[in-house]
Amino acid sequence: MSNVNNEWPLWEVFVRSKTGLDHKHCGSLHAVDAKMAIQMARDVYTRRQEGTSVWVVRSDQIVASDPGEKAMYFDPMEDKVYRHPTFYQLPESVDHM
Repeated sequence: MSNVNNEWPLWEVFVRSKTGLDHKHCGSLHAVDAKMAIQMARDVYTRRQEGTSVWVVRSDQIVASDPGEKAMYFDPMEDKVYRHPTFYQLPESVDHM
């Protein structure tokens, strides 16, 4: 007998909480299709009604940066000092920032 999890695609689950503005990754699950993935995500990751929105994305559709190229994506850009907010004067009307 074959294992169902080896045949069904893997889905990543993201839930937006009632107090949050963004979706947070909660975990993964195996499902036949998107409809089933949403239903299973709701049952598994929002049992206490803490969510307002659920996203599911097939894991094989996610494109990620290569950890070996970390420097290219995440190292500070010292040669681009204009990206730092120290060169901007804010008007007094926005002094609360």
